[in-house]
Amino acid sequence: MQTFAAIDIGSNSCRLKIARVVQHRLRVVHEDREVTRLGGSVFETGLVSPESMAATLRALKRFYKAVQAHGADQVRAVATAAMRDARNGRAFLAWVRDETGWEVEIISGLEEGRLIHRGVMSHEPGTSGRCILIDVGGGSCEVSLSDHKRLIETISLPLGAVRLTEEFLKTDPPTKEEIARMKQFIARELRRASRKISGERVPLVIATSGTAAALSEAGRTLVAKRTVKSKTSVAGDMTPVREVRRLTEKLTKMTNEQRGAVEGVGPRRSEIIVAGAHVYAQLLEHFALPGFRYSAMGLRDGILAQMLAEQDSRTTAHRQFEQDRWAAVLETCGKYGVEPKTAEPVRQHAAQLFHDLLAVHQLPAEYETWLEAAAMLRDIGKFMNYQGHHRHAQYIIANSEIYGFNPVQRVITSAIARYIGKSRPEPQGRTMRQVPPEEHENVKRTVVLLRLAVALNQDRASDVLKMRVRVYPKRILLELSPGRTGAELELWSLRKEADYFREIFRRELFVTLV
Repeated sequence: MQTFAAIDIGSNSCRLKIARVVQHRLRVVHEDREVTRLGGSVFETGLVSPESMAATLRALKRFYKAVQAHGADQVRAVATAAMRDARNGRAFLAWVRDETGWEVEIISGLEEGRLIHRGVMSHEPGTSGRCILIDVGGGSCEVSLSDHKRLIETISLPLGAVRLTEEFLKTDPPTKEEIARMKQFIARELRRASRKISGERVPLVIATSGTAAALSEAGRTLVAKRTVKSKTSVAGDMTPVREVRRLTEKLTKMTNEQRGAVEGVGPRRSEIIVAGAHVYAQLLEHFALPGFRYSAMGLRDGILAQMLAEQDSRTTAHRQFEQDRWAAVLETCGKYGVEPKTAEPVRQHAAQLFHDLLAVHQLPAEYETWLEAAAMLRDIGKFMNYQGHHRHAQYIIANSEIYGFNPVQRVITSAIARYIGKSRPEPQGRTMRQVPPEEHENVKRTVVLLRLAVALNQDRASDVLKMRVRVYPKRILLELSPGRTGAELELWSLRKEADYFREIFRRELFVTLV
C-alpha cells in the first residue's frame, strides 16, 4: 500500500496530513498542525522574521519525523501567500531543504484555489451541483466557482486574515477608522472578483480553513443561546449570512482576551478573527449568498487527491484529473490563438510514435503527457512574434498557469516545445539549465519524437498521413501512406531528421512511401 504525505506551509499555520491508499481510496492515518504566523512579518516588512522561520522549521522537523515513522512513499510540500511575497522566501526554503530534504514548491494563488477545489470535491458530499468555494487563509482568499464538480473559475485575492490584521488593525479592539479602511480595501478587491465570478443561482457555498471553522462553531453557539430563549431554530449546518454579520460586529467590539474566550475561536485564532470575519461577511453580502457550510477539507486534501490521481489510473479521480488537465492545455491554446484542430494531427502522430517506439526511447510513462501537451502548445509563441516563436513558446509554457502541471513539469514541457527548429538541447543552454539534470536525456529523446511528428505534418492542407512503424535491431523504418495529396514534403522533412535521430537513439532512420 502506498502512503502519501501532504504539507501545507501557510501564512498562519503549517499543516500535515498523511494518507494510505486502501482499495484505490485514501485513508488518513495521521494529521498535525502548528500555528507559526509565517506571514506576520512578511505582510509588514516583506521579510520572514527569524522567529517565524525558527517556529516553522520546528514544526516541519516534527512533521518530518511523522512522515518517516509512517513510511511515506511520496511527499509533496507546498508554500502559499507568505512565501509568494517574502523577499527572503527562497533562502528560507533552502534552509528547509537542508534540514528535511524536501523541495518545497511555492504555488500560485490560482493553483491553491484549484487544489482546494479538488480536495473538497473529492470528499465533501452534496457538491454535485453549482457551488462557490471560499477559503480565507492567512495571506490570501481563494474564491472558486464549481459546477458539477468541474472548476469553472477561480480567483485569488489579497484578503488573508493575517495580512489584513497586520496592515489595518493596530489597536485592540480596533477603532472605527481602522475597520472602515479595511472594509474599503475588502470592497475594492471584491469588485475585482465580480468581473470573473457571479453568485447568481448558486445554492451552496462551502467555506474552508480555520477562520470558517471558528465562525461556524461560534455562530452555532450564539444561535443556540438565542434559540433557547426565542424557541426558534436554524436549518442544517449552514451558517446564514445574517449570523456571520452579527457575529462579525460582536467580535469587532471585543478585546483580544474576550474573543479568545468565545467558543470556537480560542486564543490563537482570536488575534486574526476580526479581519477574517469581515472578509466572510462582506463577501457573502457582496455576492448575495445565503451563508456558508463549513468543510474540514482543504489544500492538503487536494494535494493528496492529486497524488492519488497521478499514481492510480483506476480511480475516478485520475480520469477527472486527466480531463481537467487536458482542458487546461486546450484553454491555453485558445488564449494564444492556436486552433486545436490544426495542432491535433501533430499530437496524434506524437502519441503514436511514443507507443510504437517505446522499446527504443524507453521514456517514463508520464512523458507521453508532456509530449502531447508540447505538440499542442508548440505554436503559441507566434502570438508574440513569428520570428523566434519557439523561444516565445518556451517562455509562455514555463511561466503560464496550466492546471495539472507543476513548475518542473511545465519547464520540461516547454523545453520539448522549444527545440523543434534549428537549435538542439544543450546542457548549458538557457532553457536546459532550468530542467533538472536527471531529466536532460529524457527531454532530448522526447524532442526527437516531437520533431518527427511535426515533420509528418508539413502540408497542413493535406489529409492526415497514415504511418506504420517497424522496429529493427539497428534501424527504424517509417512507412507512409501519402493519401490524396501526396507526402513528398513530409518525406523530405523526415529524412532531414535522420541524422539527429541516429545521434540520440544510435539507430538508422529510414522513411519510405507505400
